[in-house]
Formats: sequence, C-alpha cells, structure tokens
Amino acid sequence: MGVFGGLSLIGFIRSAFPRVHFQPPSTFKAGFPSDYALGEVSEKYKQDYRVWIVREQEGFYAIFAKCTHLGCTPRWLAAEDKFKCPCHGSGFYKDGMNFEGPAPRPLDRFNISQGEDGQLIVDKSIVFKMNPGVDPDEQYRQSVLKV
Repeated sequence: MGVFGGLSLIGFIRSAFPRVHFQPPSTFKAGFPSDYALGEVSEKYKQDYRVWIVREQEGFYAIFAKCTHLGCTPRWLAAEDKFKCPCHGSGFYKDGMNFEGPAPRPLDRFNISQGEDGQLIVDKSIVFKMNPGVDPDEQYRQSVLKV
C-alpha cells in the first residue's frame, strides 16, 4: 500500500510539470541565390523544414512539401518535372499547380525574402494558401522573390 501511495504521489507531482514540445524556428536561412540552378527544385530543406526551394526565370519561391489532399509529403520527380504524392497519386507542376489526382488545390507556399547578408530567408509563419483553378504565381505575386 505504501508503494502504491508513493508512486501515486510521484505521478501527481510529475503532472504539475507539463512536457514541452519545442519546435524549430519558423524562419531559416536557405543559402545564397547563386546556390540554386535556374529551373531546378532544391530538396535540401525537405527533410528538416518540409520545404522545396524553386528557382525559375521569374524568381524564387518556397513550396510547402505537404499534399493538399491528406497531408502526405509528395516526391519531386525530376525526370517527369513534377511533384507526385505517393498516397493517392496527386500530381503537381513545378509551380505547385495541381493537375491530377484528388488534391483539391495547388500546393501552398511560404514567404521568401532576401536578408541583409544576401541569403534567402524562408518564413514558414507566412503561408500563402492557394485557391483551386488559379495559377499560383497570379494568386500571390508576393510569394515569388524576384532577384
């Protein structure tokens, strides 16, 4: 009975100190613009931040690597020049526009800017939620960093 009472007391005291889950910062530096080749998708930050950095003729944009259907992480298929979700087959063009599968809208984008030191800064706290049927570049022109 004493052991049970002691364990109950320890459990009660432990419940007074909540477990805190620390998340990584919402902004991160993604290197210099010269680190990215024109027309390519960088998967450098997909594992740690769930972000693809894309450099196009128009500029840079940061795509959230989360399918808009059920939240799976799509794969970048460079040979086919598209993102493909392994869960239910949704397909997205390089700019994030959906064109096949059950995904209801294009992939979301994060804010991307250039810091004072010249490096790209991705801010995951500013999300550009894309609407269906409209080109992502036209919906949120501020989601593209012109360099």
